[in-house]
Amino acid sequence: MDNKFIRTSLLIGEENLEKLKKSKVCIFGLGGVGSYVLEGLVRSGIENFILVDNDNVDITNINRQIIATEKTIGRPKVEASKERALEINKNANIQIFNKFFLKDDENIIDDSIDYIVDCIDTVTAKIELVVRANKLNIPIISSMGTGNKLDPTKFEVSDIYKTSVCPLAKVMRKELKQRGINSLKVVYSKEEPIKKCVVEDDYIDEINNNNDDSNKEKRKKNVPGSISFVPSVAGLIIAGEVVKDIIEYKK
Repeated sequence: MDNKFIRTSLLIGEENLEKLKKSKVCIFGLGGVGSYVLEGLVRSGIENFILVDNDNVDITNINRQIIATEKTIGRPKVEASKERALEINKNANIQIFNKFFLKDDENIIDDSIDYIVDCIDTVTAKIELVVRANKLNIPIISSMGTGNKLDPTKFEVSDIYKTSVCPLAKVMRKELKQRGINSLKVVYSKEEPIKKCVVEDDYIDEINNNNDDSNKEKRKKNVPGSISFVPSVAGLIIAGEVVKDIIEYKK
């Protein structure tokens, strides 16, 4: 056994550790939430990943993204994420896509994937991921909004149709219901936003006017505030749910 994971094996057993090792997880979005999902999963012993993100590390990411340092500013997030993961476990097999996930992308998701993690900010892409996962019968967990929040203890794991407070969750409920999707595992916060910079209307504009430059500019101005200990907690909660689902953990 790899000595790195002895403590994990003591907790979940060698059989489950081997199950994690062989699993393949696809993470969409490597920001404040997604970067911590990857961190938690790599340190849990998962060795096969697909990472998808089209952004570069920016200096404004340093306050909340584990891959963001003075040395990684300007680098593609997928490259910085892969490098960090390999420094934790050199045996990891990591495929990266430095791109924005679109509806016509057919070369990323297939039935070899054991779990999909959605940490994307864009509603249209989130919906497409859920639709694709349901079609291929791949388990998926989706992160709801973590911006403008200050209390990490307010996060909950729930079905999308049992959520409240979160504006993003409200829009997702409506859009998924229209598409006949009756369930989605999510992590969301019951904390009321401190600043309502990103409002429900922006999410709806994104869906209805996806190619409208005026709406894109509007969304750029509505940048949410953030802090280190909120999206990170959401990311680690998601990592925990992925691990528990893969090993079929029952209380």
